[in-house]
Amino acid sequence: MKFLKISILFLFLSINCFAQNRIQNIEKAFNNLLADEQAKHAISSLCVLDANTGKVLFAKNEQIGLATASTLKTITAATAFSILGKDFQFQTTLAYSGNISADGTLKGNLIIIGSGDPTLGSWRYQNKENAVLTQWVSAIKAAGIKKIEGSIIGDDSIFGTQTTPEGWVWQDIGNYYGAGTSGLAWRENQFDIQLRPGASTADGVKVVKTVPETPYIQIQNELKTGASGTGDRSYAFLPPYSSIAYLRGSWGMGIGKNGISVALPDPAFDCAYRLQDTLKRLGVQTTQQATTARLLELNKQTMPVITQKISTISSPTLSEITYWFLKKSINLYGETLLKTIALKSGKAPTTAKGAETEINFWAAKGIDKSALNIIDGSGLSPGDRITTLAMASVLFQIQKENWFPDFYKGLPEYNGMKIKSGTINDVSAFAGYHTDSAGNKYVVVLNINNYSGSGINKKLFRVLDELK
Repeated sequence: MKFLKISILFLFLSINCFAQNRIQNIEKAFNNLLADEQAKHAISSLCVLDANTGKVLFAKNEQIGLATASTLKTITAATAFSILGKDFQFQTTLAYSGNISADGTLKGNLIIIGSGDPTLGSWRYQNKENAVLTQWVSAIKAAGIKKIEGSIIGDDSIFGTQTTPEGWVWQDIGNYYGAGTSGLAWRENQFDIQLRPGASTADGVKVVKTVPETPYIQIQNELKTGASGTGDRSYAFLPPYSSIAYLRGSWGMGIGKNGISVALPDPAFDCAYRLQDTLKRLGVQTTQQATTARLLELNKQTMPVITQKISTISSPTLSEITYWFLKKSINLYGETLLKTIALKSGKAPTTAKGAETEINFWAAKGIDKSALNIIDGSGLSPGDRITTLAMASVLFQIQKENWFPDFYKGLPEYNGMKIKSGTINDVSAFAGYHTDSAGNKYVVVLNINNYSGSGINKKLFRVLDELK
């Protein structure tokens, strides 16, 4: 018995010594980062918690609010799970106004009523574009509609007309990752532009086609051919609701992909347009052009009164949505979830109200409000300011929730750890969890703002390696 007690004591002391050495090593590695030339004018912050107790094991600059980039998505996802529930689903309804005559003529309009579902028509799920259109066509046929004396209306009214958060950068907004929200989102609010570089850097870049075809968008191509190896340095400048896209920058020779993805300026219109085009090819004519609730209001027209609902499409569950939200860092999902959080809480479905709801939610759980300066749901805004301690505290608290396994499953793996990455201009961050070789579990948030040069992540990984 005495020998057993001595052995247990020795094991405890060994583990304690091992843990102390680990923290000493991570402190040394972090100080090396601070002394690095790339961090000369930067602010770096690190917070490491014991994942079992929440005890701060090491922290430096943990009370300084920093731009988070996409690590903010961890807080957005956690808030959405908490307020909406892991089984939450969006609903999109197809309905009509007016009446259907004996010969199958709808004397009214088809109306697609959106609830903000960011996955409608997405290639990531069963409700892909063709599957959705097929379901709608089947419902229209089942209702006996053979001709439409009216239009197809995309009802995008639920989220209002402000699609992008205040504080987003102009250079980001027209590109696929800068796609804003819509009350009727469609195909993740993006389309593709296929490009072909010139034979030399003196040549321009040819726009081959858009996929799908978007005849209602005019493309002003100012792209230059870049030297071999320069890759994709192109940007689309396409504001919400605009019909003109400016392509600027360069497209390198020998690039391994054939084009860029661009934000849809009006997803609700494109959704209605695709349904109208599909019906036209099947011989079902409409007498008026596709339109949206926003355009009707702009023209001082009222939305028609719905006579009959004929189809409802449910989105994947929040757990499924969050998996891709975290895994592929889809900004559109974060902005949609933030507005939906506000709506669920009885507030106006705006970005500002969603951020307010999110901040208040975590403040009620003991996190300092002033440590959560949240502007958007995705972290794309460089104006977000959150401390690493606040983010680590959220990550610690959610481990006990019944939805945590779904949250954890969505976290990508970087450097052998389950951590979400975040990158915007001169910002790099990581936030998540790690279990070391001895079975010790950690919550870790590492962030650097205003670094210089490139390749900073290798140096951040050297810090994180000390937790292995």
